[in-house]
Amino acid sequence: MSQGIVEIVSGVEHKGAVDRRSVLSWLSGLALFGSGVISLVSDFVFIKPRATYGQPSRFSIGRPDAYPPGTRMAIDGRRVCVVRDGDQVAAISTTCTHLGCIVGVAETGFACPCHGSRFDQDGTVTGGPAPRSLPWFKVNLAPNGDLEVDANAEVSPGTYLTV
Repeated sequence: MSQGIVEIVSGVEHKGAVDRRSVLSWLSGLALFGSGVISLVSDFVFIKPRATYGQPSRFSIGRPDAYPPGTRMAIDGRRVCVVRDGDQVAAISTTCTHLGCIVGVAETGFACPCHGSRFDQDGTVTGGPAPRSLPWFKVNLAPNGDLEVDANAEVSPGTYLTV
């Protein structure tokens, strides 16, 4: 009734004009649809597992001839140091046993840049807060001729693979 009065007073006829109720209904429907879409997307994101399994514990480090005798080479991406002594090969972890920093290969052995732990050539603790020696990993010769390190299989220090 008030619209009729407004139209008469203004003297203008509003054909095709959208009233407030239609706009609010349309916005409410859009908001409801949007919340449903967001809910579905979040459900699909929740269903997908977020587990990261990390690097495999068994990995190839290349051919034995890539490591000449006397080599002490750190492979940072794998956190291992390959040691070649004559015709023997070993792998020593470069993860500090104190807080997990990556130790660097030094002339006297290994040195942790984070908290100052020092290790000798065999990974035995010589100073610093590290509670135990660096672990040695098992090294195998794969069927294709590559050296393979198993980071889940610790061996006693001084255990070498003869190649």
